[in-house]
Amino acid sequence: MAVLYKSTRGGVKGLGFSDAVLMGLASDGGLIIPEKIPLVDLDRLKGLSYEQLAEEIFSLFIDDIDREDLRLIVQRSYSTFDDKRIVPVVKKDGVFIAELFHGPTFAFKDIALQFLGNLFEYILTKRATYINVLGATSGDTGSAAIYGLRGKENINIFILHPYKKVSPIQELQMTTVQDSNVFNIAIKGTFDDCQAIVKSIFNDLAFKEKFHLAAVNSINWARVLAQIVYYFYAYFQSSVNRLYFSVPTGNFGNIFAGFVAKKMGLPVDKLILATNSNDILYRFINFGDYSISDVKKTYSPSMDIQIASNFERYLYYLFGEDSSTTKSKMEQFAKNKKLQFNRDELEAVREDFVSFRCSEDDTLKTIKRFYDETGYIIDPHTAAGVYAAWQAGFDDVICLATAHPAKFPDAIRLATGREPDEPEAIAELKGKEKRLEVLDNDVELVKDFIAKKLG
Repeated sequence: MAVLYKSTRGGVKGLGFSDAVLMGLASDGGLIIPEKIPLVDLDRLKGLSYEQLAEEIFSLFIDDIDREDLRLIVQRSYSTFDDKRIVPVVKKDGVFIAELFHGPTFAFKDIALQFLGNLFEYILTKRATYINVLGATSGDTGSAAIYGLRGKENINIFILHPYKKVSPIQELQMTTVQDSNVFNIAIKGTFDDCQAIVKSIFNDLAFKEKFHLAAVNSINWARVLAQIVYYFYAYFQSSVNRLYFSVPTGNFGNIFAGFVAKKMGLPVDKLILATNSNDILYRFINFGDYSISDVKKTYSPSMDIQIASNFERYLYYLFGEDSSTTKSKMEQFAKNKKLQFNRDELEAVREDFVSFRCSEDDTLKTIKRFYDETGYIIDPHTAAGVYAAWQAGFDDVICLATAHPAKFPDAIRLATGREPDEPEAIAELKGKEKRLEVLDNDVELVKDFIAKKLG
């Protein structure tokens, strides 16, 4: 039976996987999801390497790429990682740490974006066409996307980031890349402003089609698909009796992948959603309040988000896979900047999720306590996950470690009084020439910049 894709809003149906990847954001403004989520046979997946597991899971969602070609794409994507296990899982002080930061930019986004970069190149070569990728980043997505796409055939990439609101290392990783197909745009505003500009440009269908725009943000289904794999892998590596994941998240993409894994048959008891002070998802789960407030700058900038771009995918399932309700609710949110949920809906949410908010003080205290008790340094995002795991009180929680601590040395220094060990690839960035364009928070300015660069 064919594997097909559709939009959460009902206006797009029957897409093949490759078309879904190239479309990114659905042409009706919704997000792309599979028409059916497949069930897995866990016994068949036990004992596989990360690459073998990825190939098996991907093949359940992809039927328009030859299996041998898929195997080569997977192998190429994870050959850039500095640990052969791809996602090592270590136990520290009663929690498991799934290290998702062994890719070229030392952040979990590499796991999806190395795959997506090779996938784009494969599809475009097959079809003898080209794309221009447009995305927004709160820090890690941008550098991972750039490293996934730099130098690729038939692809240019434009990445927006909030000017002076990402960490110095994150900025260096993006702006020191000299490949001619890479363009960095620093927006004078917040990440939510960057994301709003990207969504607005994608919704200008004439502009999107004229310039062959494609999405690399977590709105692209292939990103979610790649992230599903490490939930299964961490489960097999930890051999726990009851399965709990603690996930630091701002855009809901990382934890939504865990939700899909559960629907596929992974025996997840609870997904623990960790936020920083930008707590829209915490408020949603605990109080049914999904309303925008001002973005606060924190030690964990990749979570400094108030509009979770993947949330619509979850709402589709929460509303019983009803596209019309999902569309109506998202239009309501766009107008009023808030959504409310009734008791039955919240009970359904809490079947899958619990959530805790980690303050700035809690972040530093968690990094310090974890280091003092284990000698292991966690970055500020991972600290939010560990803090939430402690608050939840479950045994043997698997915490997703989303970034290498060396990407956030200021927070580590404040918390522990020492510098994190710095990988050579990060040390080499310092002093390199930066390439970026600083623009006001204006959609038309960004469109003009893209149009000029593409001639």
